[in-house]
Amino acid sequence: MSDYRIQGATGEWEVVIGLEVHAQVTSNAKLFSGAATTFGAEPNTQVSLVDAAMPGMLPVPNRECIRQAVRTGMAIDAQINKWSRFDRKNYFYADLPQGYQISQLYHPLVGEGAIDISLDEKNPDASGKRIGVERIHVEQDAGKLMHDQHPTRSYVDLNRSGVALMEIVSKPDMASPAEAGAYVRKLRSILRYVGSCDGNMEEGSMRADVNVSVRKPGDPLGTRTETKNVNSVRFVMAVVEQEARRQVDVLEEGGRIVQETRLYDPDRNETRSMRSKEDAHDYRYFPDPDLLPLELDDAFLAECRASLPELPDAKRSRYQALGITPYGAAVLTAEVENARWFDTLLDAGAKPVAAANWVTSELFGALNRLGKGLDESPVSPTQAAELLGLVADGTLSGTLAKQVFEVMLETGQGAGAIVEERGLKQTSDTGAIEKVIADVMAANPNQLEQYRGGKEALFGFFVGQTMKAMGGKANPAVVNELLKKALG
Repeated sequence: MSDYRIQGATGEWEVVIGLEVHAQVTSNAKLFSGAATTFGAEPNTQVSLVDAAMPGMLPVPNRECIRQAVRTGMAIDAQINKWSRFDRKNYFYADLPQGYQISQLYHPLVGEGAIDISLDEKNPDASGKRIGVERIHVEQDAGKLMHDQHPTRSYVDLNRSGVALMEIVSKPDMASPAEAGAYVRKLRSILRYVGSCDGNMEEGSMRADVNVSVRKPGDPLGTRTETKNVNSVRFVMAVVEQEARRQVDVLEEGGRIVQETRLYDPDRNETRSMRSKEDAHDYRYFPDPDLLPLELDDAFLAECRASLPELPDAKRSRYQALGITPYGAAVLTAEVENARWFDTLLDAGAKPVAAANWVTSELFGALNRLGKGLDESPVSPTQAAELLGLVADGTLSGTLAKQVFEVMLETGQGAGAIVEERGLKQTSDTGAIEKVIADVMAANPNQLEQYRGGKEALFGFFVGQTMKAMGGKANPAVVNELLKKALG
């Protein structure tokens, strides 16, 4: 249970949050036509006669869009409805050429499911909460009005008209901005693992309608508002915070909350009224007469289930079973690219714990410094496995490995080649190390006397001086062992 509360003049208030996430389905075409869906195409270049609602055009469902929605439902353990139906949602708008949107109100493709979220990155298992999902239905997107192309006219771009969307409707189970943010992050992660949506919120392929209401603890649910088309996790959290605060202020001043649709202005960090909220009956929904019901057979459902990859929670559990910390496992599974890269590293022979520590610290740190994503890494998983192998077999010390890694980042060369070319191999030659130790002791008589007089903390000084004299190439374990003998 969230302890998030808004402090008002009349006491504490709880926030109740539900999210409707629109996720663009990854497919080869639109929901009811063969038109392309490439982002950034010239306006009105990806519009079929069906999308433009030309007379006599009949929609035909895209099997791949249905398949991806079913796979998404399976990934959140939702009820898959073997019988579902399309409905027409009737309203007039300039970017909706049909005068209606084909959606699923009464009989959605996917029923109830759930998504587990965590609020503590350091210990994901200690702060979990299950958020219910009410339904997932498929529907077509509308076009887009462009108001900035002409001083007195608005232009219509129908490239998005008919694009397939999954609307993923949560239950009102979230009670803080942090929970709403964690839910969107987790849902995005699942969609990207499944491959049913690329999750690119900046390009509009995933956006959220944020439903917020407030109440005194223990009271019935308050009147909710819906803030439309929020396109980042940070903005979702800001909407919850700002809208809940606004509602508390209105109620405490004796006003009432109107059920309405609002928009979020990120520049001012505020929500603004857009229109009064319509109820479903205002849209005059009815079954689409051009489309037969969808009937899914067992073979189709079995194929969908068999095609699912290992999902984030299962992968995180597997990593933890290999000895990786809960935090490390959470970082490695948060993004599908991280997990794929790490799995390839393990397949190449890297030891799990050492590999996890190296990826989350050295690799991610270097990429962050270079301003690159993992997909742009100059070092491949196979090359990383070679580097870690050289550390594991004693060829490289930790210090030398860092040097080799820097060269790998700059040149793209393999670790073995760099070690040979630059003579960076770690030495365990006891004779050579003993000679250096003798020189270090002779050069530091005062420290030697203090150490033998009981100041044991100086042992680290002698280790450091020996390693420095050997250019970081001495095996630290051998240095420690030989120093203990030499210092007496």
